[in-house]
Amino acid sequence: MDIPEGLTQSAFSEMLGCRLQRLETGVAEVALALEPHLRNRGNVMHGGAIFSLVDITMGLACSSSHGFDQRSVTIECKINYMRAVAEGEVLCVATVIHPGRRTLVVEAQVRQGDKLVAKAQGTFAVL
Repeated sequence: MDIPEGLTQSAFSEMLGCRLQRLETGVAEVALALEPHLRNRGNVMHGGAIFSLVDITMGLACSSSHGFDQRSVTIECKINYMRAVAEGEVLCVATVIHPGRRTLVVEAQVRQGDKLVAKAQGTFAVL
């Protein structure tokens, strides 16, 4: 896949520490290690960091589906958290399940090894 320079990272994703692992048409994988600035008061990965990882990964899956020459933005996203992350890193896999002309529907799972951390579904508008 031909990806224009600089379109897989943003200042925000870099600040979080997101690392692109795989990108193919309609699918993206992004890893995130638990660093001190991502911990909540309970000393585990903040839910907002996990949600941001999901949104970033879903956005990349959308871009790989409709092409990096178009933009897409999140319309809505729902997430279920299954377990806390106390150490290590997580991997988010996002897959476009409906690649429409105006909207895309994307599913994502966040895993730590074989353990499901969170599951999400989102809708994105193509601009």
